[in-house]
Amino acid sequence: MGNLVSISDSSTLIGTDQPPTLRAPEIEAGVGCDFDSYLLVPDNALDDRIAAAKARLGQNVVILGHHYQRDEVIKFADFRGDSLKLSFQAAQAEGRYIVFCGVHFMAESADILRREHGGSVCTSSNAAAVMNWAFESGEKVLFLPDEHLGRNTGFRMGIPLEQMIVWDPYQEYGGNTPEAIRNARVILWKGYCSVHQRFTPQQVERVRREHPGIRVIAHPECRFEVAQAADQIGSTEGIIKAIEASPAGTEWAVGTEIHLVNRLGKELRNHKVISLDPSVCVCTTMFRITPQHLLWALENLGEGNVVNRISVDERTRHHARLALDRMLSLR
Repeated sequence: MGNLVSISDSSTLIGTDQPPTLRAPEIEAGVGCDFDSYLLVPDNALDDRIAAAKARLGQNVVILGHHYQRDEVIKFADFRGDSLKLSFQAAQAEGRYIVFCGVHFMAESADILRREHGGSVCTSSNAAAVMNWAFESGEKVLFLPDEHLGRNTGFRMGIPLEQMIVWDPYQEYGGNTPEAIRNARVILWKGYCSVHQRFTPQQVERVRREHPGIRVIAHPECRFEVAQAADQIGSTEGIIKAIEASPAGTEWAVGTEIHLVNRLGKELRNHKVISLDPSVCVCTTMFRITPQHLLWALENLGEGNVVNRISVDERTRHHARLALDRMLSLR
């Protein structure tokens, strides 16, 4: 497999200029977050050109699309999934090029996997398996970058909250006492996902009040209080599987990115699927990718120009490959 291309970043480009990046409406001053006003009318004007550019490349290109991508982009993906599932696809892809419709670190992982440090990489899909693996090797776990995923995972494994501390890299001892560090089993890096951080237990209370009998499912990167208030927690793939497996007529309030929630609502017409957050949670990084960016990448590849190439240096690749291989082996 050859070059890997991401269309989520703005590095030095080859060929024509990159299309302008769109900012998500939720972060633009004076623009509201009513979902119907800006996301339910997809831009399909470039569909024919995208399809033609993809067809010309044939088996030379594999398009990977994360579930949080907008509908008019992800419909062209050869494979769709969460970050773990797409890592498997990247490792197995046989095309000359991978066009990764996702965020930068996912494309970096794909670049490493297409071709040793003693850690292991985890996602929300395999966090428990990785934490079990880590405890087999030592008494403490440093969990990064998402403290909520680490706390929710550890608690479900039976680790008391008082044995999990948060490490703030800008404070001495991470903001902890030496005694707290000695007693901790899990040290949680002070980081979070901007999408899942927005969900609150008050939203769970509201949706139960307004929709009696509705089931609440939350991503494990949500706050601990939200995960505890939900009926289920699950990774992106876990959320999809849980809703698909539920009886027809089941109503769900989902605590994750809105493009996936909306897509499930449209595809599973025998279910009611709504967002837990009435103001809508858009992943602003995923939202940058538009049909224009996808077309730009594909047409340039068709002309022999590799644009926005993602390439990991060999030193980083050497140390990261073992951890990524372990990630793929732990379920």
